[in-house]
Amino acid sequence: MNRGCLIHPWLTVRTQIALGAVFVAAALPKLADPPGFAKAIWNYQLAPPWLVHPAALTLPWLELFCGLALCLGLWTRAAAAWVSALLLVFLAALSLNLARHHPVDCGCFQTQATARSADDRLADMRWAILRDLGLVILAGQILLATRSKPK
Repeated sequence: MNRGCLIHPWLTVRTQIALGAVFVAAALPKLADPPGFAKAIWNYQLAPPWLVHPAALTLPWLELFCGLALCLGLWTRAAAAWVSALLLVFLAALSLNLARHHPVDCGCFQTQATARSADDRLADMRWAILRDLGLVILAGQILLATRSKPK
């Protein structure tokens, strides 16, 4: 495959919009329910208690800002870098909990956990990891396409 196809502006713009829309859609429920999102963060059992509430208040705004920046084509490289960093943190948190068989609702597009079995939540975590890996690839495409070219 020609590398030029992977960094073509046509593809990059669509990738930016798709990735940005995902992050906007993920941020909105968290912004509407900060206590529910704080509970989702707490359920991961990875963050110290003093960090849960500040994270619940700031992460959704960062997701929204980065998502809008990608959709609008503003600060594209910085937004893609932040999105990549967030996705890597999300992947690490999901993977650690999956490895220790601690089922959590990822808190991505909803803040209220649904009554589901532990096995169902573990399966959802596997899908969330695959989804986040796909989103990292999209962010990587943006970063590759927007890198400065050597002179």
